[in-house]
Order: sequence, then C-alpha cells, then structure tokens
Amino acid sequence: MVFSDLFFLFVFIPAFALCYLLSTLCDGKLLSSDTKKSTLSRNITIVLFSLIFYGWGEPVYIFLMILCVLLNYLSGLAIDRFDGVRRKRAFVLGLVANILILGIFKYAGFFASTLNSFGIPVPIPEISLPIGISFYIFQSISYLVDVYRREAAAQRHFGNLLLYISMFPQLVAGPIVRYDTIAREIGERHTSAQDVAEGIFRFLIGLGKKVIIANQFSEVADQFLLDGVNNLSTPGAWLGILAYTLQIYFDFSGYSDMAIGMGRCMGFHFNENFNHPYCGTSITDFWRRWHISLGSFFRDYVYIPLGGNRRHQAMNLIVVWFLTGMWHGASWNFILWGLYFGLIVLVEKYTILRIADRIPRFVQHLYCLFFVVLGWGLFYYDDLGAMGKFFSSLFGNTEAVADISVQSALWGNFWLWVVAIIFCMPVRQLFGQKLVKLCGDNSSLFAWTQLSLRVVVSLLILVISVALLVGATNNAFIYTRF
Repeated sequence: MVFSDLFFLFVFIPAFALCYLLSTLCDGKLLSSDTKKSTLSRNITIVLFSLIFYGWGEPVYIFLMILCVLLNYLSGLAIDRFDGVRRKRAFVLGLVANILILGIFKYAGFFASTLNSFGIPVPIPEISLPIGISFYIFQSISYLVDVYRREAAAQRHFGNLLLYISMFPQLVAGPIVRYDTIAREIGERHTSAQDVAEGIFRFLIGLGKKVIIANQFSEVADQFLLDGVNNLSTPGAWLGILAYTLQIYFDFSGYSDMAIGMGRCMGFHFNENFNHPYCGTSITDFWRRWHISLGSFFRDYVYIPLGGNRRHQAMNLIVVWFLTGMWHGASWNFILWGLYFGLIVLVEKYTILRIADRIPRFVQHLYCLFFVVLGWGLFYYDDLGAMGKFFSSLFGNTEAVADISVQSALWGNFWLWVVAIIFCMPVRQLFGQKLVKLCGDNSSLFAWTQLSLRVVVSLLILVISVALLVGATNNAFIYTRF
C-alpha cells in the first residue's frame, strides 16, 4: 500500500480518520489528575492502523519490526537505569543489535556475492528486504542515542515506542523523525482545526507532486534510461537523466509532504525534509537542502562523534558519504554514488566554498546542477554495464542519433517540463509574499483569499490525481525500496 494508491486515499484514510476522531472523543473523557487530555486511545488507533498499513503487503515482517521495537525498548530502559560502564555497555549492545538486523536483511546477500566474485565460495542467502527497514532502524538508533546523551528520557511504555517507530506516515520512506522531535507529542498533543487544514493541504500538495509530475516523468526516464539504454543517443541520454532528476525530486519530496501533512493532522510536527535543493549553489549546499533528515542524522550521529571539523575531517567526510551510499542500497552503484558526492564535498571545502563570493550566482547554480545530474546517473543504474553504456552515450561516445522520440518526449510534455522547473523553485513563498502585499493590512481579506485559493488548488489536485491514478501502472515511490 502506498500513499498515492486509490485504496489508501478512499478506504484506508477515511477509516483511519473516523476511528481517530472517535478515539479523540474518547480521550476527552479520559482526564488525568492534572486535567490534561489523554492520548491513549489516539495512540492505540495510530499503532493499529500502522501495523495494518505495514503488514498489508508483507505481514510476516510485522514481527520483525515489533522485535526491533522490543530490543530498543529494553535497551532504552537499561541505558536509563545504569551509569558508567554498564550504561555504555547497554547502549553499545542496543546499537549493535540494530546494525545487525539491518546488516542481515539488507546487506548479507551483497557481501556474500562480493566474496564469491573474489573467489571465496560462500552461500548467498535469499533474504527479502523488508520495506522501510532502513528508516525504522535509523529511528531506533536515534532513540537510543538521544536517551544515552540524556537529550530525551527513556520511554516507559512499550506502546508509545512502538507508535514512534511504526507510525505509518513516515514508516516506509521517511522522513527520519528524531525521537526528541516528537517525544513530548506522543503523550501530550492537541490538534486544532488549523492543524488539520494545513495538514490536508500539505498532503494534497505532495499527492500532486507524486501523481501529476513524478509519475509522468518516470515514463520519460524509463523510455530512455531503461528501455532504450542499448541504443541511446546523446540527446536521449541527457533528456532521460533530466527527466529522472525531476522525477526523483518530486517523488521523494512529494512523499515527505504527504507524511508531514498526515503527521500534522494528528498533532505531530515533523521537521522539513526538502528545501528546494535544485536551487543550491554548490554540492554542499545541495545536500543541506536534500533529504535533510538523513543528512542531519549522519552529521549528528556519525560525523561529529568521529571528530567533525576538529580532527581527521577528510576521513570523516569520506566515511559519512560511504555510509550514506551504503544506506541507500546493497549495490556498488550506491557506494560509487556516495563516494562521488563525498569527494566533491571534500574538494569544495578547499576550493569553491572559499571563493564563492567571487563567482556569479548563476554559474554556481549551473555547476551544482551539472554534478547533481551526473550523480543521478550513478544512482539510477545498479547494473554497472548499463551504467557504462549510459555515460558513454551521455558524453557523445555513441553511434545512435537522436530520433523523433527525443523531440516527442520534450515537446509532447512541454508544459510538464515547464511546471516541474517552476515548482523546483520557492514559488509558494514568493506567491505568499505577493498575496500579503496585495491584501495589505486587511487580515480578513488575506485569510479569505488564501482559504479560497487553497480550496480551489486542493480540489484541482485531487481530481487530476484521481483521474491519473485510474489504471496507473507506475505508481510506486522510489524510496520505499530503501
């Protein structure tokens, strides 16, 4: 089940909303001694629907996730209880348990295949990758680290920790929600009418990004990069990778918008995960704007503990980017992709970033986009042979010539390209500023105008998305496979 599925939109979400509303009314009657509203019924509802959502396609892996939560629950209690060496030992054991679970299910087959390729015969295990395991393992690690650093208290209720790790809006593709971000809201939160309105609008914006833009670009990208890679012209290679560049942004940022919107409707405030990354002026700037939750995770839990900028900076950066590549998948292309960006970030620290004020801004944008687009070429192909053919065609080493399919993909989708490029930029903020100036000091006019526009935009997105989803065959989110 995915967020952009008709069943999710018209069956799962309405059923959840009804049950959540009833549980909210129930919680209103469960008053504690200090008269604060309980969250017990709402939390139970979220957990039950999260387990249904996760188990819809692979029910057996529910038990793996619950086992993971139990291990972290016990580790958190031990960390909180002990001091000194015993505290550190409990933390290390919990950390190792999480890494082992991720390693066995995600990387065992890759390592076995690698050993076989070097002439070391070992059996290759046939283990399916549980959906979202990278995300919920990282959230588990976040919980243990926050408890160990005393930035958050250990969760005393198993059900509350299960809610944090299994919460369906961000379970299978993020954003990676740090425990200290929502620890208080698990036990105490209030959802206003404005929260619900903002959440629904944010969800629909994400739905539009995914269905109206990303899904259409996926067809263009696959036409050239997948189906036509063996006879790829240079214009076709560039058009295909540019389509994928837009597809992956609107796909993943759309998912994040939908997750943030659903969380807001329930009273949770997830941090932003994207900040117009294609407006970046360097690769370093790009990665401050793309998948922010993953970048901050590696910065705070790996880069800084290794020494950060204080010592061995170059080695720390390479380690972080190697792990970033590995996190995305058990394949050599992801390792190459991570090291590629790690080396560029390292070089930038000693070159471009020191003279950035002397370089025209549009040149910085072009430089950033050029290397980002090349990076997506590494990311797209897990077959190194196909990757080699693609890059060979990209830089002109091909006998194929551009045909009518290139012109058709470009001009036949002209308005799609225009809309996508516009919405890569902060147009919502600019439009909001213009609306404020237009309405002046009349706050009621501003509120009425904003509400009217949001209702119209929301209905348009919903109608167009539903029409496109009927019979759609290319609706999977890219990041659910990580």
